[in-house]
Amino acid sequence: MTDAKLEEAKPIVEAEKKGSTQGKHEHDIVTALSVDANQLIELLAKELQSIPQIKPPAWAPFVKTGASKERPPARKDWWHVRAASVLRTVARLGPVGTSKLRTKYGGKHSRGYKSERFARGSGSIIRKAMQQLEKAGLVKQAVKGVHKGRIITEKASSILRAAAHKALAEPRKAKTQKMQAPQSHSTQAAVIQSPTAEKKEAKETKKQ
Repeated sequence: MTDAKLEEAKPIVEAEKKGSTQGKHEHDIVTALSVDANQLIELLAKELQSIPQIKPPAWAPFVKTGASKERPPARKDWWHVRAASVLRTVARLGPVGTSKLRTKYGGKHSRGYKSERFARGSGSIIRKAMQQLEKAGLVKQAVKGVHKGRIITEKASSILRAAAHKALAEPRKAKTQKMQAPQSHSTQAAVIQSPTAEKKEAKETKKQ
């Protein structure tokens, strides 16, 4: 192949590589979103705890997550759980900004004897979590048509894929434990019933 033909083929090869990478990236997101959300967020939260850029600020133990809440979160690791939830939401809705996420994490605000009203979640918490995720290289700024906000990176895609595979593997372990549980109960039942059977045999022996 001549040099001219090689130069012509380069853009096509690069486009194919880019397309294959993009398809894999989208497949990872679909795989992550197909598992249970709560289970995936818990696994992501554990993974984010090992990233030094993602850490709760000094005011995290005392702050509420929104005006609709009456008390601060009870969980000690709630910051990592919220960051994991934000990361999953960015993967699902990205590009997305703080304003939309405030609506997602809002709730009904009790106003005493007045009727309840919807109140958006804390923008400071979401903004800080997004900034930390961006410093960790998990999200980045992007523009898609009229939408502007953050999307996940390849690094975040691989983390989501790994967490999704773990989430898919855990139900199998649970099913195995459930299948083994009836056997153990039946064995215990047999052990409990065995003294009664012995008494019956003893009575029949005395009658004879």
